[in-house]
Amino acid sequence: MNAATAGAARNGTASTWQIRIGGVGGQGIVLASKLLGVAASLYDGKEAVCTQVYGPEARGGAARSDVVISEEPVDYPFVTEADVLAVLFPEAYSKFRPRLRPGGLLIVDSQLVKAADDEENIIRIPATKIADAVGNRMARNVVILGCLIGSTGVVSREAMVEAIRNNMKPKIVELNIRALDAGIRFAETGELP
Repeated sequence: MNAATAGAARNGTASTWQIRIGGVGGQGIVLASKLLGVAASLYDGKEAVCTQVYGPEARGGAARSDVVISEEPVDYPFVTEADVLAVLFPEAYSKFRPRLRPGGLLIVDSQLVKAADDEENIIRIPATKIADAVGNRMARNVVILGCLIGSTGVVSREAMVEAIRNNMKPKIVELNIRALDAGIRFAETGELP
């Protein structure tokens, strides 16, 4: 699946994306949504709203972040039917899959999430393996973001790089840019680093 097919399959107006990222506390789900929202609003000139829901535990509990990105002001800050659902944990898949609209794009870390064999519009990316290859498995959230933007075009690579540069500690910026590029490359070509 590429940006053209993902965009053509979207719900709602042509200018609005509803994106849900799900995982477990400690996987960087909230950071991923923040980076996506910052890239859209500050560097691509779009409107964006991010909301997060945590489980009762700070780490180890279920986590979800919603990002709504639009060319116009955002009327409602929560995802009602996700155009894109990216998940990094089995519980997130089972819990949030019903909110993916028919024809929406599902992105899963194939090493952590066993999605149903009959899923349509799915990208199974070995995000943990890719993150290990670029230098640190903790960057799997950014690998997933790269895959998301590489397959949808919802924000530009340049905007995401600026969001990373301005919202992460300097010592991990280059690692995360490599993770981003590896995710984009996988979405566009299926290549592993």
